[in-house]
Amino acid sequence: MNIDWNMFTPWGALIGGLTIGLAVAIYLLGNGRVAGIAGIVAGPLNTLVAGRSLAPEAPRLLFITGLMLAPWVWRLAAPLPDAQVDVGGLGVIAAGLLVGVGVRMGNGCTSGHGVCGLSRLSLRSLANVLAFMGAGVATVFVLRHVV
Repeated sequence: MNIDWNMFTPWGALIGGLTIGLAVAIYLLGNGRVAGIAGIVAGPLNTLVAGRSLAPEAPRLLFITGLMLAPWVWRLAAPLPDAQVDVGGLGVIAAGLLVGVGVRMGNGCTSGHGVCGLSRLSLRSLANVLAFMGAGVATVFVLRHVV
């Protein structure tokens, strides 16, 4: 993936960051829960596996629906950015499994720790974010310069 710095839009980035912050604050104030995507997605899945009613999961399902609708709303204002994946299907599957293992080991995902945890000054979240970032830097270095 290459970043075209000439096309960088600081106002769009600022609006996006403020929107994420607002959504996280509304979710926390309205539900008393952190808006970590891994936990939000896991709740309804666990409920389905247990065979229980999804009614108590309505806030999480609405949040997931909003995440899925966001690109469609974005397309009303501007085209979606081009996405290019430089690995094959097995690489994507391996990456997804590794991320899943990391989420379980870290007891949360990048959104839960990075956006919500850091804003609440959580030391556990700081340690996890440093681990996420360090693993990402190391992975890119190895894949770009060693392999």
